[in-house]
Amino acid sequence: MKTKTQKTEMTTLVECMAKLIEEGYTENFLIKGNFLVAENRNKYTPEQVRIVNFYRFEGESDPADNCILYAIETSDKKKGAISDAYGPYSDSKITAFITQVEEISKKEHEVQN
Repeated sequence: MKTKTQKTEMTTLVECMAKLIEEGYTENFLIKGNFLVAENRNKYTPEQVRIVNFYRFEGESDPADNCILYAIETSDKKKGAISDAYGPYSDSKITAFITQVEEISKKEHEVQN
């Protein structure tokens, strides 16, 4: 498994999710319309979301098994995760939202430098 910021011994999605839960990432986020939605129905815009890390998993024989897990923190400090397939099987709503979050993050980083 490859991560954005660290190497790890977690090799499955289930192991990675269990580790994130241990670290306090307990919200199960989903995308509804243009919002990231928490279990308590709080809605977040891309500006209110930060991707802390992401983990990619590649299926050994089936491209449909490729997925990515995002560790997310919101502006009100909710921590959780959302997963998606990647490549041709990705969910267009999740991909569009995550792309917006990444673009905002890049712009903020450019302003700071």
